[in-house]
Amino acid sequence: MTPFQQFLDTQPSVDVLVGFDKRSAVAAGIMPNLASKWAAVHDVYYGATQWAKQQRLGLEAAQEFPLSQLVYIEDRLKEIPNEAERWRVRRKLLKTASTHQALKAKADRLIVKPARTRPKLQVTVSKSVHGTRTLRVTADEHDIADIEHYLRDGLDPSKPPGPQMLRRFLDLIRGSGSVPSSIRRPIVVVGLDQHIQILRGEGNDIILGLTDGTTITGAQYLEMHPGIEEIGLFHPAEGAVNLYQTQRYANTKQRDLARMTLTVCPWPGCRHGSDNCEIHHIQAWSQGGATNLANLAPVCHYHNQINHDDATFANTRGGVQRRDGVPVWVSPNGIPAANTYHPYGAMEVLFGEAASPANRT
Repeated sequence: MTPFQQFLDTQPSVDVLVGFDKRSAVAAGIMPNLASKWAAVHDVYYGATQWAKQQRLGLEAAQEFPLSQLVYIEDRLKEIPNEAERWRVRRKLLKTASTHQALKAKADRLIVKPARTRPKLQVTVSKSVHGTRTLRVTADEHDIADIEHYLRDGLDPSKPPGPQMLRRFLDLIRGSGSVPSSIRRPIVVVGLDQHIQILRGEGNDIILGLTDGTTITGAQYLEMHPGIEEIGLFHPAEGAVNLYQTQRYANTKQRDLARMTLTVCPWPGCRHGSDNCEIHHIQAWSQGGATNLANLAPVCHYHNQINHDDATFANTRGGVQRRDGVPVWVSPNGIPAANTYHPYGAMEVLFGEAASPANRT
């Protein structure tokens, strides 16, 4: 065994930071920047904290990782301002030891970079161009979701949605009607452990996803006083559980469970919440695809049109497939890629890394 191989086999872990002192490290010749990074890791796993249980469980998992990866994890977690959310993501990143490339891919999926500056709530109007102007509205995400749901209601799927939505918008502002905040019925996707935490008053910093593509806090969830009247059952490998399969069009229960499985269209980068998606047959109905949850996925109107689901045509755009219970877009050459825009689907919330087929080929 060469000295380098011996070095690789004996990389330091978090245990070497017991009794860490930054001044001593710098005095011993460690670069100040690296010493600061070690200090950050030390504070997480050995420092005083109100998250004692999370720290204990995190330390147990961290012992399986080289110190260099723990430094990388803390560097990435700086992007998350909320401490509760940092612990949630940290625990997921520490779930399974892996290569740096796999760890980076997992972090990219779990950590959504915040906007550099919070957008100003306002309305702006552009100059006239060829007799038209552009109206731009920046408002609370829930208000905009209400408006979008209203504008998309009753659209003719055989025609482009944009002009139809414009007509409905103009009719709305010219008329005497309004868009009530209860126009939609988004589903909150929440794990049982999160639900219990919130009911105990310990979950104010928990972020929950809704099927209209928005989010709420644990405190807002508690204010809704949710009843246990509608329950979706999910299996960690099979996904949503349902038995109906004899009709072409999905029934209400199937649509709700499909919307819970993914809260946004599965095509990478697509912003459309599953409330505004069409229920797509992964294997086309015309090709013998059944109407059951194993074959259904919420896909926006545009991506539903270009999705490859007919073997008689060349696969040039990729399409949605079900991998380990989760609908995911798969490229023409067979590589799955998840849509990380709104990672609050039921399989992600309930089973985390176990429901991440985009990391496997």
